[in-house]
Amino acid sequence: MKKIVLSIAGVLVLMVALSGCGYNTLVGLDEDVKAKWSQVEAQYQRRSDLIPNLVSTVKGAANFEQTTLTNVIEARSKASQIKIDPAQLTPENIEKYQAAQGQVGQALSRLMVLTENYPQLKATQQFSDLSAQLEGTENRITVARKDFNESVQVFNTKVRSFPNNLTAGMFGFSPKSGFKADAGAQNAPKVEF
Repeated sequence: MKKIVLSIAGVLVLMVALSGCGYNTLVGLDEDVKAKWSQVEAQYQRRSDLIPNLVSTVKGAANFEQTTLTNVIEARSKASQIKIDPAQLTPENIEKYQAAQGQVGQALSRLMVLTENYPQLKATQQFSDLSAQLEGTENRITVARKDFNESVQVFNTKVRSFPNNLTAGMFGFSPKSGFKADAGAQNAPKVEF
């Protein structure tokens, strides 16, 4: 009986020793995911901060489509209300966040397409500068999302790998969700002249 108890205790000690060696790594990777998420939020915030300037510049154009401006303002407002705690990066929360930001992107795209009909607006330096800043911000958002997804992948691989999966299970680490392609992204946009 004593040998069985010692054998079980030995196996438990071995499992704890093997799994414990990955705890610090998991904590570091979890913090990296949180930091990358903060970068994603920062880039979306940068875009959100540029929108009021763009809207006020566009408002100056005579007879500009008010509905389009209203859609941009409303999409920005809705998107700014959605905040996700980095500890709650569930698929549902990421999807809500992504959908709200997607609406902002679509509204901005419609706005930029409509500005093509206003050469006097396109000719202003302020509009040109804001357009360039928005384009740069969209690129930064893409890079931040890519970095976040890579960080999530490294974290999830570690959480699911043996013996780290034992540590992850004991200390509540679970796989996180990354960004997915927007709905309809697989279809090429239609361009009509």
